[in-house]
This record gives sequence, C-alpha cells and structure tokens, in this order.
Amino acid sequence: MRFRTKLLITSLAIVLIPVVLAIGAYLAVGRYLAYQQQVPDGSTMVDYNMVSDPSGTFAEMTGELEKEILLSRTISPYILEDRSFLQEIDNEISSRYSYIIVTKGDGIYYSASTEKVDAVINELPGYGMGIHGVYYTESKFLVRQMDFDFSDGSPGVLYFISGIRTELTTSLVIYMGIAIFLILLLTSGLLTTWIGRSFFRPIDELNVAMQYIKDGNFDYMLPTDVKEKGEIGAMYRNYEDMRLRLKESAEEKILREKQNKELISNISHDLKTPITAIKGYSQGLLEGVADNPEKQMKYIKIINSKANDMNNLINELTLYSSIDNNRIPYNFIKLNVADYFRDCIEEIGADLESKSVKLNYSNLTTPDTQIVADPEQIKRVINNVVSNSVKYLERDDGSGQIDIRILDEIDSIRVELEDNGKGIAQKDIPNIFDRFYRTDASRNSKQGGSGIGLSIVKKIIEDHGGYIWATSHEGEGTCMHFVLRKYVEYADNSETVTVEHVQNN
Repeated sequence: MRFRTKLLITSLAIVLIPVVLAIGAYLAVGRYLAYQQQVPDGSTMVDYNMVSDPSGTFAEMTGELEKEILLSRTISPYILEDRSFLQEIDNEISSRYSYIIVTKGDGIYYSASTEKVDAVINELPGYGMGIHGVYYTESKFLVRQMDFDFSDGSPGVLYFISGIRTELTTSLVIYMGIAIFLILLLTSGLLTTWIGRSFFRPIDELNVAMQYIKDGNFDYMLPTDVKEKGEIGAMYRNYEDMRLRLKESAEEKILREKQNKELISNISHDLKTPITAIKGYSQGLLEGVADNPEKQMKYIKIINSKANDMNNLINELTLYSSIDNNRIPYNFIKLNVADYFRDCIEEIGADLESKSVKLNYSNLTTPDTQIVADPEQIKRVINNVVSNSVKYLERDDGSGQIDIRILDEIDSIRVELEDNGKGIAQKDIPNIFDRFYRTDASRNSKQGGSGIGLSIVKKIIEDHGGYIWATSHEGEGTCMHFVLRKYVEYADNSETVTVEHVQNN
C-alpha cells in the first residue's frame, strides 16, 4: 500500500474511529446507567432520550398524556376512576422508566408497585398544592401532578413520576468524558502502532541493513516476508537489488585481484624461463663456449626463439588489458576464405615443421566464399589454438599432428583445429575458455602459459558475431570448433544490398 494512501486512511480513521467508538460508548454507558436506575419491572429497551435529557423528554411525554387525559375526560368525566385505563397509561410510560400513582384523599387509589410508592410518596404534595408543569422532589425525582375529583366528590391526584433521577445526566457526562479520553487514547495507540509497523519499523530495518553495507557486509538480508506494494516495498526491493549488485561487484573485485595476482605470477614464471635461457646462451657466446660458427648460429636461434616467446607473452598481456577494458582494436574487412586461410597455413606450417609436428589442411568451401573479419585477430585466434595444441601434444616420437579443416555450413563457415594430444577431461571442457583456467593445476616450464589464451580466442570470435566450442577425448586429442558468418550480397530492385555481420566495439 502506498504511503499516501496510508496517510489518507489515517486521516479518515482519526475522525471515524473516535466517532464510532463514542457512539458505542454512549449506547453502552446509557444502557448501564438506565438499567442501574430503572424500576424493576421497566422495559428492557433503553430509551436514550430519557438518559440524555430526562427532564425535557419527561415534560414532553407527560404534557402529551395530560392533553389526552383531558380530552378523554370531556367524553367520560370520571375515566380516571377506571383502573384499566390507569393501567394502560402506566404500561405506556413504563418503557420510559416512568410510572403513575393515583391518590384518593389521603390514601393510595392506584399504584403498580408498593416499592415505587414508598420511594416517593412522602415527597409528593397533596391535592391543590402541586406546581403547574414538571417539578423535582427532594430526591430529584421528576414529577408532574394532575388534580381531579372523583365521582363521590373526593379529591384525587394523578402523579406522573420518572424512575430516572436527574443526576443521571451528570453521571452520563462524566462517564462519556472518561470514555472519550480512553477512545482517543486507543485510537492514537492503534494508528501509531499501524504507522509504526508499516513505516518506522521498515525504516529502522533499512537503517540497520545500511550499517551492514557500510561495514562491507553484503550478506545481511532484510526480512523476506515483506508484501508491501508501495514505497516501503519498493525500498526493500531496491535495497536487495543494490545489495546483490554490491556483493557481486565485491566478489568480482576479489576474483579480479586474485586473477591479476595469478596472471602476474604466471607471466613472471613464463618470462623467467626464456630470460634464463637467453642469459645462459648469451653468456655462452660471450665466454666462447660456442667455438664454431655452427654452434654460434644454434645459440643465436635459441636466443631469438626465446625472445619471440617473451614478445608473445607481452603481446598477450597487452591484449588481455584491452579485453579487460573492452577495447580490442578491430579492422574489419572482406576476406576470401580460401586465400586467407592458405596464407595462414603456410605461416603456421613452417613453424610446426620446425617442431616436428605434422600439419594437415583441407578447405571444403567454394572458392568465392567470403567473410567479414579482422585478419590480424583471426590469425591470433588460429595461432593461440595451434600453440595451445602444440603445448599439450606431449609426443616425443615425432607423431604429433594437427588437422585444420574449413567446412561450409550454408550461411557460415566452421573452422576445426584438431590435434592428437593428450586431450581434455570432460569435467574441464566447460571451463577451458574461462580466464586463467588451466587444466593442469601444477605448472611446469614446458607447458607454461598465462591461462588467458583461450579466453582471448573466445572474446575475439564472439566479437566477430561467431561462437566457439571444444570437443575432446582423453588420450586421443582435442578439436576446437569456431563458426563465422559468411559475407553475402542480395540483389533487390536492381540494387545491391550487402549483408555483413560485424561486431562494433
């Protein structure tokens, strides 16, 4: 519920709840006071007019009855001697906590109850001594007196008497004052509790949660049972989103720091190996260990090879930095698949031949097949995959082999690079494209590697709009597959529409 709605409800409740409860309190207090003072045989119904304004209600009631009696006496002058008529009057006013007493001379002619007579008879004036209209007795009974004569000439008096005394009004005011105070106190408590539960308590919980965030604890969760749809619920959900994002960022930062440390360690290790070799062979040259031109040339070639290894590591580190900032420089152009991959194979073949690794190449695409790609980056992909394959061939008998196949897949080409190395365990295949992931947990100088080569490959292929995956069988070898979209031209209304799939960065 929105907070504005709650404020509106609160404003209405401040008015309605006290009014409703005050009415209820008035009815309850009036009933209590009425039953406390009504005559024993009075009506079980509560006449709240008599409770709130006994004198005015009694005067109005008895005034009407007096007119009716006078009218009846014009027809039947001695009707007040008829006890059944008196009984009817008594029954009529009993619902208003009133009754009648009729005297004849000094005696009681009619009364519904001796108890009622005893409570007031000594305070009633005699014949001809009454006050016109309603008056009070010493005990605060309301009385109206109507004098008349019996048929035998005896003086008679009809007394209308209210069974509720006038102090009831004072008691009602006192009780209602107390009731209204309690009602306002209850209303205030209920509304404060409701607002507190729906606003202040969530704010306190958010404050506690923010303290945890401030202290770097992103695991503290707010109560999950919040079903608010208004501002408070939105604040809870926004906090949870923020907490998860901060936690994810913190975890990524920790992971990144760990990966950077691992990268530095890997690069340091991999640089140390060629540097040691360069120092050793250069020292041999300086000290004259290589005492003939053939041996000197061999040392120089080794130094050059190790320097190239160092250069490759530095380039890989530079590219990793570009990947990390999503700023790999691309120069997309149209490439003829047959020509481009033939040139790549010639370059790779010479290097593999020096390492006694056999290279097989086949291209099953049509001669005019084209792709849109960055030639340098695709070459990097192939070199990284081939280098990775050579690193894990582990064949000293010269039987190492790499097969490169270009397959036609209608609207794309698929490049397969397969080796007959030691293969990759099935549990490791889903992770080999992750940064710094290495299937060999214990490094050695022969295999080495920074652990980012295949992650770079994956990034480059995806930026070309393609995708890459691997299949492998332990002890048999590994095959890397990547797919690139073809470059196609469509003729539409004599105009040429070029379709290219290029990832802009």
